[in-house]
Amino acid sequence: MTETVGTTGTTYAVRPRRRRGGGAAAAFWRYWTASTVSRLGDQVTTVALPLIAVVTLHASAFEVGLITGAAYVAWLLIGLPAGVLVQRLPLRGTQVAMDLVRAGAVASVPLAAALGVLGLAQLVVVALLVGFAGVLFDVGNSTFLPTVVPKEQLTARNSLVSGSIAATDLAGPSLGGVLVQLFGGAASMLLDSVSYLASAALLGSLPPAGQSAARPTGGAGMREQIREGWRFVARHPVIRPCVADATAVNFVCGGLMTLTPVFLVRTLDAPAAAVGALMATGGLGSLLGAAATPRLVSRFGGGPALRWAAVVSTLFALLLPAAGSGWGALVFALGNAGFSAGVVVTSIVTRTHRQTQTPPELLSRVMATVRFVSWGAIPVGALAAGAAAAAWGPRTALLLVATVSVASPAILLASPVRRMRELA
Repeated sequence: MTETVGTTGTTYAVRPRRRRGGGAAAAFWRYWTASTVSRLGDQVTTVALPLIAVVTLHASAFEVGLITGAAYVAWLLIGLPAGVLVQRLPLRGTQVAMDLVRAGAVASVPLAAALGVLGLAQLVVVALLVGFAGVLFDVGNSTFLPTVVPKEQLTARNSLVSGSIAATDLAGPSLGGVLVQLFGGAASMLLDSVSYLASAALLGSLPPAGQSAARPTGGAGMREQIREGWRFVARHPVIRPCVADATAVNFVCGGLMTLTPVFLVRTLDAPAAAVGALMATGGLGSLLGAAATPRLVSRFGGGPALRWAAVVSTLFALLLPAAGSGWGALVFALGNAGFSAGVVVTSIVTRTHRQTQTPPELLSRVMATVRFVSWGAIPVGALAAGAAAAAWGPRTALLLVATVSVASPAILLASPVRRMRELA
């Protein structure tokens, strides 16, 4: 056990990494399998939970919105403290505990349905519990990866993780729809509960020595530790503009979440099957972007890969409002795939940079700060896009949202990133 001193004078105990058994490769594959299985279950629930509210409980659109909002409100409430909590608690144990909390919450839905006592309030509570546990799990997951992967492999491993996320985002909702149709919404959520249990078992099988999170042994309290992470992000010459870029991108993504189904159905008059296929092109683009990132970074460097990905994603976003009916909808498919590919490249490059350049005693708090700021733009973009569509129509609103994506390359080109080949 060694000690380091943080930037505010707080002393941190750091447990050195030790590789045992199958080594780093075996540890990573267990980590990756746990994350992928859990993510697949998440996507099933994304479809199943609203369908239970609509089909079984005959909920209104506002009530369904309460469930959706409950799933995201955790980032606004505990997004910043999550970094400190993850740092203070045993990392692997926290991950396992959050999986078990989510498994129990999700399993309560089919149990309540079988007993005939399922109600809207329970679905909202389940969404809240899954959301709060998910915040701690996600912050811990980003902190966990550098403890099981050598520094030189982080870009490749982050690309694989992002590709897996894209694959589950592509397959999960379709699987959820099939399960709901065959077995009903409540019963289909058993798959999600099982996925969390499987993830907990896999993470629990990792040796305790596989984690190396730095923990405070004295000095600053939670508020000061949160400020320490915030100051590190705000003052870092590369992380700061990358967070601003991510915030602009997530504002656009929030707008697209609101506008895409409305634009495809009401403006392009696309049938339901076509809507699903067109929306799935985003997952396809994410897969391609994740697969290409290691090669792009190796050939051109992290800086150029980041800058060009931002430019490319903006150009493709501007194709979206130009889509037409019939075969013209392929323009939307191309724009959606290209935009998603560019976003994934920027995400992998910037996440890898944060993981390698942030001091260990700050990593969980830096990750939480980044998520709090950038993910907070998603609901803002969604609400702004909805208001714009109500005022000027879906196509004009989509054009406005796509135009906002120009902020992404503009931010990077106005920062020190514009001159950098490697971000380190």
